[in-house]
Amino acid sequence: MTILDKIINDKKREVVLKKSIVSVKQLENSDLFERPTISLSKSIRNTTGIIAEHKRRSPSKATINNAFSIEHVATGYENGGAAAISVLTDAKYFGGSIEDLQLARASVSLPILRKEFIVDPYQILEAKSQGADAILLIAAVLTREEIRELSNFAQSLSLEVLLEIHDQEELDKSLMQSLDLIGVNNRNLKSFEVDLANSFGLSETIPDDFVKVSESGIQSPKDVHELKKFGFEGFLIGENFMKTDNPGQSLKDFIAAIQPNTF
Repeated sequence: MTILDKIINDKKREVVLKKSIVSVKQLENSDLFERPTISLSKSIRNTTGIIAEHKRRSPSKATINNAFSIEHVATGYENGGAAAISVLTDAKYFGGSIEDLQLARASVSLPILRKEFIVDPYQILEAKSQGADAILLIAAVLTREEIRELSNFAQSLSLEVLLEIHDQEELDKSLMQSLDLIGVNNRNLKSFEVDLANSFGLSETIPDDFVKVSESGIQSPKDVHELKKFGFEGFLIGENFMKTDNPGQSLKDFIAAIQPNTF
């Protein structure tokens, strides 16, 4: 059993427990449920394209940064020029929580992506109730019909959908009109090795109808320049900023270095 299999098994049990504590009606009655959402795809295309991620730890890197509150990091990212903020809400493997999403929403006016292992429509309602503007779906853990069901449901709530793929097979099974963005994860979920060549290789087969996002392994402004040559407009970066003493300033410096005529 891979680490991804373990995460999904744990997630399914977690969702069952959450449903027994907080009902769908309670989620729908949240003060934030009727809040107008902000377009993640438009923000990416109209600004820096950087989706800055709050990430405390991961299965591959253990602790990355537990020193700063989500409010501090999110505000720093907004001031630093992020196009959007990604908030990891998985507790067991990434040290996040749904409260992190709620606190981030209270702290910034940027679009917020809920980064989670979504396996049930309940999690989409939960994201909407806490102020998310977009959700992540991972092709590796979902069937085509599950992707269709979850993405259609998300869009019915005015949430945009970022579909994450790792290879051509996942892309082929997943393409449908109920997606807004296609993200290429450069991390091999079995070996955890990272290679930007994964984005380069898949770029031409992703239709231009979708905003192209590269995820994981983006270390330098030069990486962003290279990815832009392959049609990528969004760049999800977390660890590179979170491992520093000042994530917001690190983002600001990074963005300054990718402005035109830098290279």
